[in-house]
Amino acid sequence: MRRSAARPGGAVAHAGPDAAESAPEPAVAAAPPPQQQQLPLQQEALRTEFPFQLPRGYVDESGAVHRDGTMRLSTARDELVPLRDVRVQENPAYLSVVLLGRVITRLGTLPMIHDGIVENMFASDLAFLQDFYRQINAEGHTRAAVRCPHCAEPFEVELGGSRLGES
Repeated sequence: MRRSAARPGGAVAHAGPDAAESAPEPAVAAAPPPQQQQLPLQQEALRTEFPFQLPRGYVDESGAVHRDGTMRLSTARDELVPLRDVRVQENPAYLSVVLLGRVITRLGTLPMIHDGIVENMFASDLAFLQDFYRQINAEGHTRAAVRCPHCAEPFEVELGGSRLGES
């Protein structure tokens, strides 16, 4: 019995039990369905902003709590400029505060976001934003699929750096 592989737009030819007695029939090309004919490939638009909700929320001078916000993807400039900041040079832990102040584009009804706002956030909100930054900028590249050496169960591990701007 002879089988030929299926191809896009083609048919699969199968020879029956009496194939030895007759020559194989040529495969007949089937026309693709109308919706698949010469459609241009549609690329998914690159998403550059991501909404988030802070676990506790930023409390401004008037006592209003701001929880809903938006963070944009980081650029190389966003990660390089803070390295020239004197505060970062004196205290490398300040890097994440300056970096987040650059990439958070909206937080509640605040008119402007800057590192001064980020440095006055609760620690749990800062930790949330650092993790969120890693998630949207790494896009899964810092995770690796592994198997448990004891039970062979598959799982993922995080390979990224411990602070923003490090990998």
